[in-house]
Amino acid sequence: MIDTEVSTITEMLKEFALGFGMDLLGAILILIVGWWFAGRAAALVRHSLKNVKFVDSTLKPLASSIVRYAILIFVLVAVLSNFGVETTSIIAVLGAAGLAIGLALQGTLSNIAAGVMILILRPLKIDEFVEAGSVSGTVVEITLFTTLLKTPDGVFISAPNSQIWNSAIKNYSRNPTRRLDIKVGISYDDDVDAALAFLTKLVASDPRVLKDPEPMSFVATLGESSVDLTARGWVATADFWPTFFDLTRKSKTELEAAGFSIPFPQRDLHIKETPETASVTKTAAKPAAKAPAKKPATRSRASTAKSTTKTAPKTTAAKSTPAAKS
Repeated sequence: MIDTEVSTITEMLKEFALGFGMDLLGAILILIVGWWFAGRAAALVRHSLKNVKFVDSTLKPLASSIVRYAILIFVLVAVLSNFGVETTSIIAVLGAAGLAIGLALQGTLSNIAAGVMILILRPLKIDEFVEAGSVSGTVVEITLFTTLLKTPDGVFISAPNSQIWNSAIKNYSRNPTRRLDIKVGISYDDDVDAALAFLTKLVASDPRVLKDPEPMSFVATLGESSVDLTARGWVATADFWPTFFDLTRKSKTELEAAGFSIPFPQRDLHIKETPETASVTKTAAKPAAKAPAKKPATRSRASTAKSTTKTAPKTTAAKSTPAAKS
């Protein structure tokens, strides 16, 4: 009797182990194949959209990510179904888990919402130089959670999408042209009109400066030590910085070559004499009263005492003795 029960339990355990082992092996196989297929599909989408011109470059990496995660979700459902879990139960569990995760990860989900809004309204695109809040740089990629930037000095920045979306975005690359201002100061003794005409001609002579709007120059401010002039022109956005650097250098060298002087910061101080300041000046000019002479300090006995040591008498040369008589 006992042997029969043991053999029955053993057979049941064998059947369960065999069935569970096959289910486990099938789930692992589905997971491996699904993971590989998701990666290949994402790479295929990215490669297919690489040379497509009507699809914006900002959407290409996002599309490949969406395809990959969608396939992984189906793979997870297939793995659970392989163990006999009902699909309706999976949906209910996913709904409850999604609600809990949504409450716990409000900040992360706000990044996803901000990323979707950035992709829809597109205030920035890949390869554009932007400034948003405290970060600035060239846009490298826009993901579901972060925006990747590269600064002019080669620093990598990963900014949350919510930070980018909730800040005022300055896009320096969106417009085809930009205004160029060259600021320089001249001496008060120089001819202002001649300097303005010279700067206007200098800016207009650069072939990168556009003819429309026409270049112009004007007096910006009257500084403490110089008359500050501004030469203004419009250039293509791609030529902004090279043109700015070249014209800034030429405005210094060619103005000085033309006889204009660029003064360094200085200040002239003029003192106005009033009755109060005059009296103070006269008082300061009088010689100071002589202080009473102090009596010399008494010398110590040791310093006034005469030296008791006498000098030794000089020795006289000894008289030579007469030579001995022979």
